[in-house]
Amino acid sequence: MTSAFTGQATGRRGAMFVVAALCGLFTACAQPPKPLYQWNGYQSNLYEYFKASGANAGEQINKLEAQLVKNKAANEASPPGLHGHLALLYAKVGNDNAARAHLEAERALFPESAAYVDLLLKKRSAATQPGAAASATAPPPAATVTAPAAGAR
Repeated sequence: MTSAFTGQATGRRGAMFVVAALCGLFTACAQPPKPLYQWNGYQSNLYEYFKASGANAGEQINKLEAQLVKNKAANEASPPGLHGHLALLYAKVGNDNAARAHLEAERALFPESAAYVDLLLKKRSAATQPGAAASATAPPPAATVTAPAAGAR
C-alpha cells in the first residue's frame, strides 16, 4: 500500500522505521549509569598486596588513603572492604587506633558487615588485654562448700 501524499510505502515497515529512529535518538542522548562505588585502583592494589605476601603494607596504606581522599573530594562512595583492608594494614604496622577507626567506618558504611566487624573488634580488644583474654577463657573457680563443724548447730 502506498501513501497518496508521498507515494511511499506505509504500514509495518514505516512504523518500524519510526520506532527504530526514535530508539536511536533516545539512546544516543542517554548517559551511562554512574557506578555505585568508585573502585579506582583498589582491586589492583589488593592484588599487589597479596602477591607480595603483605610485604608492602606501608605503601598500600598510602595508596588506599589517597584513594579515600580522592573519593571524598569527588563525592563518590568508596567500595565495601576498603576500610576493612586498611584496618588490616594498620594493625599489621601496629597502629591499633587507626585500625579500630577503619573497622568502625566499615561497620558504619556497610551495616551488613557489622557482625564480622564486631567479631574482629572483640578479638582485637581481647588480644590487646592479656588479663582479660585469660579470664575470658578460664572456667569460673569452683565454689568451696565447707561442712559445719561437729557439734555445731
